[in-house]
Parts: sequence; C-alpha cells; structure tokens
Amino acid sequence: MLTAQTKTGKQISLGNGYSKEALLSLRKTEEFICPVCGENVSLKLGEQRIFHFAHKKGSTCCELYEAESVNHIEGKLQLYHWLSMQKIPCILEFYDRKMQQRPDIMFEHNGQRFALEFQCSTLSEEIFWKRTKNYLEHHYTPLWIISSHHIHQKSRHIIPFSNFHYLFLRTSIRGQLYIPCYSPEKKAFQLISSITPYSIKNAFAEQSFNSLYSLRLEDLLNPKPDKWKINLIKWKEAAENYQISWVLHAGALKNPFLHEIYQRNLNLFLLPAEIGLPVPHAVYIQTPPVVWQTYLFLDCLADKNPGALISYQDIHYQVQKRISKKDITIRTLPLLETINPMIPVIEYFRKLIELGVLIRKGDWICEINRKIKIPQSNREKDEAKSIFYQNNK
Repeated sequence: MLTAQTKTGKQISLGNGYSKEALLSLRKTEEFICPVCGENVSLKLGEQRIFHFAHKKGSTCCELYEAESVNHIEGKLQLYHWLSMQKIPCILEFYDRKMQQRPDIMFEHNGQRFALEFQCSTLSEEIFWKRTKNYLEHHYTPLWIISSHHIHQKSRHIIPFSNFHYLFLRTSIRGQLYIPCYSPEKKAFQLISSITPYSIKNAFAEQSFNSLYSLRLEDLLNPKPDKWKINLIKWKEAAENYQISWVLHAGALKNPFLHEIYQRNLNLFLLPAEIGLPVPHAVYIQTPPVVWQTYLFLDCLADKNPGALISYQDIHYQVQKRISKKDITIRTLPLLETINPMIPVIEYFRKLIELGVLIRKGDWICEINRKIKIPQSNREKDEAKSIFYQNNK
C-alpha cells in the first residue's frame, strides 16, 4: 500500500518522491491510518523492499489490500509517474467511497475518468467481472493491464492464452482488439494484437514492445492497427498438431464432436482445406475454428448442391442451435461491450466466397457455386492442400 492519511487527515502518497530521511522524520511525529478502513498502519522503510504502508496483524482490511508483490508495487509506481510526466491528472490508490473500490491509479483523460488496474496475481473471472461492472456503474472506464510475466511465448507467432489472459482483451477506438501488458523489470509495454486462436489454449498473435517513456497514453488506448495476416501453411500445421494431440487425449472417445463427425462419415484428419480457416474475430468463439467451421459445413453446406441458396437467417439459426446445445461456446470477454458470434461466422462465409465455394447474390443470400470436396485419403488431402496454398498465398 502506497497511500495513507495522518490523524489530521493529510494524504501521504509514497509516489510523490519522499526521501527516506523525510519519511523517517514523518514517522517519528505522525500516526498513519488506512484511508479505506480507518485502522492504524505502519510505514515500512526497509532496505530490501520498496517503502510502503502495511496494516497490523489481524486487520480486517489486510486480505483486500495487502500481500502486494514487489512487482505490483513497482509497476503501479512506474505507471503513476508515467502518467504524471504526461501532465495527466492522476491519483495513486484513489479510494472511491461511493463504489467502495480502489483502483491502482485513477486518472482523467479527454473528459473521461479511468480506473487503471495493474494485475500481477491471477484473478478469478467472478472478481474481474465484479470489479469491472462496479467501475462502469460508477462511470469509470476500466483500464486493466496484465503483468508481462504472465505471457509465455510458444514460438515467434504463437502464444498460449488461458481464460485469465482473455479477460484483459479490450478494443481501441479504431476497433482493434488487443491485450495491454507491462513489465516493471524492463520498464516496457507489451501490446498483443491480431489474436487468432486455433485451439482453446493457443493463438497466433502479433506483439509490439515499447519502452515506458516512448509510449504515450493515447498510444496505449488507441494503438496503431496491425495488418491482420496469418501464414496459412503455419496456421494449418499448428492446427493439425493440435488435432493430433486432441485425439490422443484420454477423453477423446467421449467427445461429442468426434462422435458426430464419425456418424457423418467424416475423418478429423481428412477434412478439406476450406474447414478450419483463420478469421479476424475468431477470438469471440472459444470453440476451436476447426470445430465450429465443421459444424457450419455439416449444418449449412454438406447437403446442398450447386445452385442452392443459403441465407443469413439460415446460418444464424444453425449457429444459435449449436450454441444452445453447447456445441459452440462464446468466449468470456468482460471488457468488450458486445460479443456477436455471427461476426466471425460471417467472416468465414466471406472467405468461402473468396475461395469460390459461394457466390454472393445479395446482402443476405449466397448461392452454392461448388461443393466442398472431402478427401478420401491422405494423398488426396495433400494434393488438395497443395493446390489450396498455391491459390491462396
């Protein structure tokens, strides 16, 4: 904890650059109280840790505001100074009595009040939702920043993401989806964008790194948009490796998706190249693309011949049916105002138009131009895949 009050009501913020000598003198003459609970707190001025205030043992306030890591204290101090350097009005550990919540930093920008939370420890989805909702109800814009130590890159373009990571996904004014991260050790921001999952836990993504004072607040809130583009060969390779590990999993035999495609005479390893494609808003759907796109193929395309029509209403009906049966799961993204699963679905059907599978006949109607051919052997699949890659470089 970096802020406290004296008995006379004076606010003491350790973010304001007090020297150790000044704080030692203050500690001799003043008593400090927690601005949240009103209990006495001690001013800790050790050599190993950052100067901070701490509740005494047995405090009822402790579990809410104590047990901060050095990483967290350093991070919010650095971010506070970063905002101050830009002349942005900000208050460290501001406690709003109306909402009974204290963000790491409260600041004002372009007529908006922001609540900045630098999150180092893992947080349950329930608590994240509760805090976010409370901020919004009290007219704060929440700015959640995740500590970079939670990000572990798998390869150059692949990052594993848990449900916890996705809680931090936000949208810029331009509509770009990204996760803001910060490293106190490196004093650097890490912005992760173009997040395109190929499995529940792994996604292709782009990253940009900026030193603390080379990035302005406006660039954090509204980063430059990336040109979303994924190497299809690498995408298919990663997706196929995922499918192999999935089938080898102990519970695969009971998987309803595998059971259904088996009943429909499909083989997970002999699906056509047109199924399991990346689309810009795939992150909205937690179910892997190969699964939800196979369902769309079975429900909307498999039984139709060239010349048959398919409408948006037909597609929407089938998607909603799959969602209600829990075959398709929508991802939990509390920082986004709306999550419309039809956006990635329509992006996929636009891909099929580009590939010549469908012909657009109007705003809401497509015509089947050619049937998607199902490979009957690995040789057929490899030949079809080779042609597909040549035509879609």
